[in-house]
Parts: sequence; structure tokens; C-alpha cells
Amino acid sequence: MSPSSAAPLADRWGDRLPRRLGFWSAVAVLVGSTIGGGIFRTPAVIAERVPAPLPMFGVWVLGGLLALCGALTYAELAALFPRSGGVYVYIREGFGRLPAFLFGWTELVLIRASALGAIATPFAEYLLRSIGRDPALPENAGLVHYVAAAAVAVTAALNYYGVRWSALVLNLTTGAKYGALLLLVLLAVLVGHGDPGHFTAAVGPVTPALFGLALVSVLWAYDGWGDLSFVGGEVRDPERNLPRALVVGTVAIIAIYLLVNAAYLYLLPLGQMARSPLVAADAAQAVLGRIGVGAVTVVVMLATFSTLVGSILTAPRIFFAMADDGLFFRAIAKVHPQYQTPSAAIVLTACLGIGFVLIRTFEQLADQFVVAIFPFYALAAAAVFVLRRRRPDVPRPVRVLGYPLVPLLFVLASFLILGNALWAHPRETGFAFLIILLGVPVYYRWIRGRRAERRPT
Repeated sequence: MSPSSAAPLADRWGDRLPRRLGFWSAVAVLVGSTIGGGIFRTPAVIAERVPAPLPMFGVWVLGGLLALCGALTYAELAALFPRSGGVYVYIREGFGRLPAFLFGWTELVLIRASALGAIATPFAEYLLRSIGRDPALPENAGLVHYVAAAAVAVTAALNYYGVRWSALVLNLTTGAKYGALLLLVLLAVLVGHGDPGHFTAAVGPVTPALFGLALVSVLWAYDGWGDLSFVGGEVRDPERNLPRALVVGTVAIIAIYLLVNAAYLYLLPLGQMARSPLVAADAAQAVLGRIGVGAVTVVVMLATFSTLVGSILTAPRIFFAMADDGLFFRAIAKVHPQYQTPSAAIVLTACLGIGFVLIRTFEQLADQFVVAIFPFYALAAAAVFVLRRRRPDVPRPVRVLGYPLVPLLFVLASFLILGNALWAHPRETGFAFLIILLGVPVYYRWIRGRRAERRPT
């Protein structure tokens, strides 16, 4: 990274926020945003799609490196535009109002709703497991959807009636998921009766198409690396702390994910991992019996519930930025007069999330999230090239390490993954792309409406 002492571009939405986040606080933001329910649920999907140990670990490593490339690229953009909006701002500054509007549109009607459903589903599965109902049985499939929908509704209500309740839930559950992962790894090594032969026993062949689909699922588990960009303007000494936090936080996530997957595979055969949506509970049972299952179940429920609360808590931020920019419906960013919360955005997002979780599986929701958001992740990263050429004299407190290779690899890999998803699952991927394209007529209808409002009568 190449530092600069000059100030970045001013924030058009108000004064810059005070820089109160130190290095470790910035690392905590990144790690806390990333590690949710994915590592407790996604390994089963990966084992099913990549039924061989070495390629399975390769998917996790590749996904982590891709996340690291994205995080390094966003470090420059976050320092250049330390303001609310994150990805929306980068796209708008690099490519204009229409692509930025499409991101906000897709975030509202598809991305956030898919994320809520994908987070709530593991919560429901582990809750049912705790009361003796096997979520993998066909007769319990509907119950999983209903419990997940109820979880979305409850967390939406917490956010609707005040940030204080949401903050309380987050504060009470923050450390549990990290401790559980580390404890599971330690127990697997110290007292687990696993089999090292699991690391060499392949269950089936690995195809490039399935490897690509597995990478989509891994990217769901890694998602959160971009969240530090939303608070880039609040990091102290950003020239030093922001890139270091991005690298250290992402590497720490890669390391813990690989360790946890190694613990899973040591305790469980690959075929059993692929068949078990509750792989963390099964691994804990192999070590501690029913006590382990109960402990892991509680931790996973707390982790996914807190992630669900946080997802709904942060969702309206992009809509506020867009509404202030005159590019989105102000009613969506309306603040409740009594509870001082973005009530309209919370209700709409929750309703869409409930609708999706009732009709789609975890795999469909997680894949749908990735294929919907990664075109915009790639577009935001590509803005680095545009802004370097268009605004070469603007001071940049942080510059991308390995430019232009790092952002170029991220952009190209993103579109290769999306192309593979479209080829392998054309209907599901095409649905996400269709939602994005439907935003184009909505945008022009929106622009015409605003012009009509300003036209003198």
C-alpha cells in the first residue's frame, strides 16, 4: 500500500465520522461480519459438490484468496470515499447513477432477502435438532421453512422497536461463535477419536462445473469481508490500520475455516459430511456425545440469530445513502417517529426474506445471494481502474497492493464464477440476473417521475 497524508474526497452527506476504530477493532468488524452460520452449514454443501478431500480444501483456500483480493481492492476505495453507502458509492463514482441504482434495487428485492433466508435456515435446522426433530427428514422440511420465517419476523421486530434491543442481542452473542469454533478444533485434536484416513478417501469424481458451484457456496461463508469498507472513514490511521486489518482479518478467517473443516473431516467421513446439514452437531457428537450436540446447537443458534439481527440492522444503510442522493424512494428510508428506526425498510426487507425462505432451500438462497451480489462486487472493484484514470490527481490514503493484478484477478474471477453458475444452474442464476435487469425500467420510471415533480405547473 502506498500511503498519502492528504485527506480523501469530502463526504457529501455530512461531516466525516470521527476515527475511533483502532487496528484490532477494525479486525473485529471484519471477522464479526464474516463468521456467522455459514461455517456451520456450508461444509456439507461443499462436501456434496466436491467429494474429495484435497479439492474440498482447495475450494476453501481459493475462496479465501478471492475474498482477500476483494478486501485489498476495497481498501483503496474505502479510504477514498469514507462515507455511508460502501459498494453503492464506489459504483456510482466509477460508473454513474444507473448501475448504482441497480445495486440498491437488487439489494432491496433480492440480495438482502436471500441473505436473511440463508441465515435463518441453519437457525431453524439446529432449533429443530434441539427438540428431537431431524430437519433432514422430508416430513420436517416444511417445519424448517416456518421456523426460519418466524426467526426473520422476530429479528425484524427487535430492529423495528429499537436499536437498543438489537444491540443487546449482538453484544450477548458476539464471542460465542468464535469460542465454539476454536473449542471444536481443540477437542477434535485432543480427545476426538477420528480417522486420518478420511483425508485421503475420495467419495466421487470432481468436475469443473461442480467445483465452480462449490466456490459459490464458499463465497457465501466468506461474505462479510467487504463490510469493513462501510466504516473505513472511522478507522484511525487508515493508511496503516485499514490494509493491515483487511489482511489480518481475512487471513484469520481463512485459517479458522480450514482448521474447522479439518476437524470436521477428521471426525466424520466425507460422505457423512455431505449428507449432514448439521455437520457441526455431528462432529461435536463424535467427540462429546449428546452433551456436545447440545452445546454446539445452542452456540449455532446464538451465532445465526445474532447474524440475522445484524443483517436486518445494517440493511437500511444503503437505502439512506441512495435516498439522500435522490436515487431511491424516500419512503423506504423513513424513520419511525417513536422508535427512531427505519421501519419501512425493515418491514419490506423482512417480508421479502420471509417470502424467499418459505419457497427456497438453504443452498438456493445462499447461491442466489452470491450470484446477485457478485456482479456489483466486481463492478465496485473495477471502479478502481476507472477512478485511477479519471481522477489521477486525487490523493489516495491507501493504494491497492499488487495493482493492477489484484483487482483484475478479483474482477475476472467473479465473472468466471458467475458464468459457471449460469451454465450449471441457468434457471436460478437467470432469475437473479432478471431481477437486476428489471431495475432498468424502474430506474427510468423513477427518473421521469422526479422530472415531472420538478416541472413547474
